[in-house]
Amino acid sequence: MADTDRDNRPSPDALLAEARRETRGRLKIFLGAAPGVGKTYAMLETAQERRRDGVDVVIGVVETHGRQETERLLHGLAALPAKSVEYRGRPFLEMDLEAILARRPKIVLVDELAHTNVPGSRHIKRYQDVEDLLAAGIDVYSTLNIQHLESLNDVIERIAGIKVRETLPDSVLATADEIEMIDLPPEDLLKRLAEGKVYVPEQARRAVGNFFSAGNLTALREMALRHAAERVDAQMLNYRRAHAISGPWPTRDRIIVCVGDDTASARLVRTGKRVAERRSAPWMAVYVETSRHGGLAEQQKDRIAQAMRLAEQLGGETVTLQGEDVAAEVIAFAEERNASQIVVGRQRRKAWRRVLGGGSVTGRILAESEDFDVLLVGGEETEKHHRTFETKPPAPPRNWLSYLIAALGVAAATGLGCLIDLWLPLPNISVTFLVAVMLVAMRLGRGPAIFASVGSFLSFNFFFTEPRFSFAISDSQNILTIVFFLIAAIIVSNLASRVQVQADASKTSARRTTNLYEFSRKVAAGATQDDVLWAVVHHVAATIRGKSLILLPREGRLAIAAGYPPEDEVGDKDAAAAAWTWANGRPAGRGSTTLPAADWLFLPLKTARGPVGVLGVQMVGQDLLAPEDSRLLETLGDQAAVAIERTILVADVEAARLATETERLRSALLSSLSHDLRTPLVSILGAASSLINYGDDLGDGDRRELAGTIQDEAERLNRFVQNLLDMTKLGSGALKPNADWADLRDIVRAAVDRSGKLLKGRQVKVDIDAGLPLLCLDSVLMEQVFFNLLDNACKYAPPDSLVTIWARTGKELALIEVCDQGAGIPEADRERVFDMFYRVEAADTQAAGTGLGLAICRGIVEAHGGTIKAEPGLHGAGTCIVIHLPLGQPPKLDSTEAAGV
Repeated sequence: MADTDRDNRPSPDALLAEARRETRGRLKIFLGAAPGVGKTYAMLETAQERRRDGVDVVIGVVETHGRQETERLLHGLAALPAKSVEYRGRPFLEMDLEAILARRPKIVLVDELAHTNVPGSRHIKRYQDVEDLLAAGIDVYSTLNIQHLESLNDVIERIAGIKVRETLPDSVLATADEIEMIDLPPEDLLKRLAEGKVYVPEQARRAVGNFFSAGNLTALREMALRHAAERVDAQMLNYRRAHAISGPWPTRDRIIVCVGDDTASARLVRTGKRVAERRSAPWMAVYVETSRHGGLAEQQKDRIAQAMRLAEQLGGETVTLQGEDVAAEVIAFAEERNASQIVVGRQRRKAWRRVLGGGSVTGRILAESEDFDVLLVGGEETEKHHRTFETKPPAPPRNWLSYLIAALGVAAATGLGCLIDLWLPLPNISVTFLVAVMLVAMRLGRGPAIFASVGSFLSFNFFFTEPRFSFAISDSQNILTIVFFLIAAIIVSNLASRVQVQADASKTSARRTTNLYEFSRKVAAGATQDDVLWAVVHHVAATIRGKSLILLPREGRLAIAAGYPPEDEVGDKDAAAAAWTWANGRPAGRGSTTLPAADWLFLPLKTARGPVGVLGVQMVGQDLLAPEDSRLLETLGDQAAVAIERTILVADVEAARLATETERLRSALLSSLSHDLRTPLVSILGAASSLINYGDDLGDGDRRELAGTIQDEAERLNRFVQNLLDMTKLGSGALKPNADWADLRDIVRAAVDRSGKLLKGRQVKVDIDAGLPLLCLDSVLMEQVFFNLLDNACKYAPPDSLVTIWARTGKELALIEVCDQGAGIPEADRERVFDMFYRVEAADTQAAGTGLGLAICRGIVEAHGGTIKAEPGLHGAGTCIVIHLPLGQPPKLDSTEAAGV
């Protein structure tokens, strides 16, 4: 009854989730496969229905995209004005989150959930605004296209060839209280597109040729329907748990495969995989660990471990349950997971076991699973090699010694009973024998315990029943006493030995769990592949009390990547065994059935994507691993493969990022060459051709003006080439400062004089502290820094504005600022402006430039051991480039040098 009451109680986690939702607003998402299916229209229709019911509905933001039928649905709905956010000198309209929170309507309409807000808004993404609204208890209606889910980003790019920039986490869709799927067949959507109901005609034609093809729309539609179905399925499971509804609701196929210790387990796993694949259903392999698991033969434990590993490799979920009633645990788990089918194997059980044990597990599942389909798989696999490599056989039982100790225990109990009978006569001397039997069972196992039970029975009969010192029994009551004593002793011995087996199994499981936890913690802490490899080999060597190494593919062959103790090379036999393991994905080497003459045993490190390396182990002082160590080693190998694959994926991502950055720089360089190199050349060619063709007709002033144009543009071209050369030298490390003690005032004065033509009427105010000491600088390079900063200020500051150069002495640093009164640099771009070829986006009137000036400044300043950054100017107007340079101790002049000075 207690178990029934427990099973019928609602799930505490589900109830807590329900309680949390009571204080939050509800999120309803209108999900579509593509733009134009009618998400916004459906959202507005629903909103109008709620408004007619008297509900306070407010429009937060709705994008109609000029569709007249959608705009008509806005009539009658209250709309809060959008908030204007200025970005890069232009105003943008965004949803006014603060106004909605102050208004506190019952329902707010927020279109385009994946939208990215303009910088300067409270949140980066619109779904974060929605989180604030839900937390305030406001219900939200929103729209979303399936291509905006983060997990589908690469899939969408592969299908449609378009990289979706605006994405949101899948958890947003997973936490929605309600999803309404807005479905439209591809043919109907293409028809709407052709009629101009989605985009304007020209844009519609481009869309049909790219994203809006029939194949793309079909794939997107399938993904949207699948995700909606998965979310509804999860909601159904939560509802059943929260309301304690027993029995499955077969809304979707789920396959459960029952794994046991017989030879058919691998066949069951493969059958379950095929069934799940045909039905496109999720599946899982389940093993119920009972108290007898610790007493299983090592061969049986291997079968279980290999079946579970096979399920993982085939893409299934693996679950290990704890309990004594295998059938009941499997059925309860199937009900919890809302399974539709259970795959079990045919069990051959002796008649007396069926009578005493209540039938086979398969029979009970067939009898009790009224709500499930049960697939019974017949036949057993021929058992050839259940272990991929040999292990040390379990230690032989302590035969004669254990039984001798059991006999001594019975003798001790007899002696104690005699003393009790002599000095303190008691009627229940048999208890001393039960204690002895229990101790023997806990220490030595079931066999010696049963031997002690029989010995105690005989001793008790011989020494303590009348007539004494004889096996004859005169009193019929004593017959019952000693018979029940024997039964009780055997039961106690069995129970005690079972408890001991469970305790040993618990200790083994705890050691295994601790080992795996420590291993997971170590490999998770590894930041680089070398860190992960070192953690793996060190932990594996400590686990097997031997040596370990990892080989990874390098330049077409396997090479040692890490070893503990360190190993530089392996012998020819070991190299051949490692190569065979890598090529075939199976163990080879010492103790295996392939190349057993090698000194090392090699195991494949592979994941679902394929092999990633080879793990080698060498036992010290023993030829073979203990069975438990071998299973633990297989598990460690699986985790090591995943950890190594993670580092490989990180390296691949970094390589892809570098390739993308290289391509960006290449494109920027080509763009800069085509524009910034061509512009001055055009001016030079134009002025030169005018001098050649019309030189005789021009006055002296016109000729000087054209010559000045040629000189200015040539200097501009020279600066461009010089910047490219400087950047090349910085990138290769060839630009080394030739530092010497110099006065910053002289450097700044030279840079201002050199910038005379660039300033064009702008005033330069130099404010350098008179007490600023000499700095150890390369005067030529630092002059280039100030020249580039003045050039940058002239490009972006208005005419007749003020440029200030300010310097003071700080604590161990010289503080320098170059400030202008231009439009300023947005906060998001203040770090990126120092990247090569990066230029802040601006209007068409933006001054020409290469995007190299500030990058060169950073390279030169950092080469001097300093730092440079961009900050807003005084009162937020303009930009200040802040430079910190280290202060040194200038050499003191001796009297002769001072006199010369």
